[in-house]
Amino acid sequence: MAAVEAGKKVEVEGEQEKNEKAGELLFCGGTCWDAIGRRKGSIEGNLVSPTRLRPLLGVDIRFVATGCASCHCVALDVEGRCYTWGRNEKGQLGHGDTLQRDRPTVVSELLKYKVTKAASGRSHTVVVTADGNSLSFGWNKHGQLGSGSVRNEIESSPVRCLVSDVKNTACGADFTVWLSSVEGASILTAGLPQYGQLGHGTDNEYNTKDSSVRLAYEAQPRPKAIASLSGETIGKVACGANHTVAVDSNGFVYTWGFGGYGRLGHREQKDEWSPRRVDVFQRHNVLPPDAVVSAGSVNSACTAAGGQLYMWGKIKTTGDDWMYPKPLMDLSGWNIRCMDSGSMHHFVGADSSCISWGHAQYGELGFGPTGQKSSATPKKVDILEGMHVISVACGSGLSMVIVDRTNAGDRLDQLDVYDGKGSGEGSEEPESKTVAKQTTKKGAAKASNNSKKRKKSKDSSDSEDEESDDDDSENGEEQPNGKAEKKSQGGKGSNRGQGKGAAKPARGRGRPPSANKSSQPPPQAKTGKRGRPRKS
Repeated sequence: MAAVEAGKKVEVEGEQEKNEKAGELLFCGGTCWDAIGRRKGSIEGNLVSPTRLRPLLGVDIRFVATGCASCHCVALDVEGRCYTWGRNEKGQLGHGDTLQRDRPTVVSELLKYKVTKAASGRSHTVVVTADGNSLSFGWNKHGQLGSGSVRNEIESSPVRCLVSDVKNTACGADFTVWLSSVEGASILTAGLPQYGQLGHGTDNEYNTKDSSVRLAYEAQPRPKAIASLSGETIGKVACGANHTVAVDSNGFVYTWGFGGYGRLGHREQKDEWSPRRVDVFQRHNVLPPDAVVSAGSVNSACTAAGGQLYMWGKIKTTGDDWMYPKPLMDLSGWNIRCMDSGSMHHFVGADSSCISWGHAQYGELGFGPTGQKSSATPKKVDILEGMHVISVACGSGLSMVIVDRTNAGDRLDQLDVYDGKGSGEGSEEPESKTVAKQTTKKGAAKASNNSKKRKKSKDSSDSEDEESDDDDSENGEEQPNGKAEKKSQGGKGSNRGQGKGAAKPARGRGRPPSANKSSQPPPQAKTGKRGRPRKS
């Protein structure tokens, strides 16, 4: 009888959780998926304000995931369906192909499961189902899918991970961490061991050949429990690109992996191959059970006693790195419910505000077309002021927020709605434009690369970057202008006043004639010498 009552209680709690913790997904940042983090200068299609996504209008989203190294997104609804979209070169969207998706698309092969948690790495995605299983898809070169094999480098459809009783998961760039309820094996890792980020006391480095100095790192495709934490119950975990932060049931914080910029918080930059306790969070400053933990590419953060947010690592693009956890005084007194960090930006849901800061290139801070692009200090996202933020996720050049519909009123209807480039006539035109762009670029690239190296001074390239940054923050409506400006900008670096296409071929072709000219004058000179008598 007690068991039945307990079961009912769990069901009721589950229903309450459903009702409380689901809402509308809002997105801001880059949508030109193949260009984010790769192409210099301004790219079009940035959503600089929190925007609703057409396929998810009215869908109750309860969980969002992306990673500090990810250019793809995962959203889970209350029914347990899994939506993915974004970059898909390694099959990381799980649709059985490598075609980019501009709009959230249900992963059909996961429809038979109720997906409750998800995480994404640079080119892979891992999900957790309600029955404690885990599936993964995407790039598997380093064994980061945890399927026990690296035979297939790309798995574009979900495969089973060799773990059981999974509660949660987190992904670094090329590795994966699972939290399990199995006693003595509460945390397991698989993937690339390069900086010791798997926590097994080694980086599995070896020489590719006996005679070679080239180093490689042995893939670890089978999830393995971290032995040094077998006596602890790990309840929370977050992964940066190459480091891991974990919190045990006693509120102690452990970090391991790549130590650059002080992101491990041990007052030194040494890599740690095994979990090492962070000494700041001990005695009176252990983390409470509802603490928030987050890791960016080059930094880490958590809320400790009294809800105070601590950060460490590379916090700003300029200035000193924080080699050990320090309280971020800007946010003291706020009740921080959720936080996530991208490559160099952060999002926080606190009280009835949404706060963001950091270095941004694609509008991922959500400050709008007239707002600033980057911010060194935490600032409210004004358009979301007064809304209750349920969850946040930050990726590489993008951010996602789930807001509660109940107290948002009609304000959600005032936000922009993004259709995605996949909508009929919208998709064809940009494609032809990009093709045209590529062809002009390809022809010019070889000549331009050499000439840029020779002629472009650092200053001119810096100023070009600044200009492109300005273009970036302009409204999405002015994309055609942005493109034209971009072309002329490229010209500035080479020949003033000439377009990109014109400047570079002229250079490339202009050389042989000049060479001919230089080869012609010597004969003239000789005739001049022969004609010496003419002088007398």
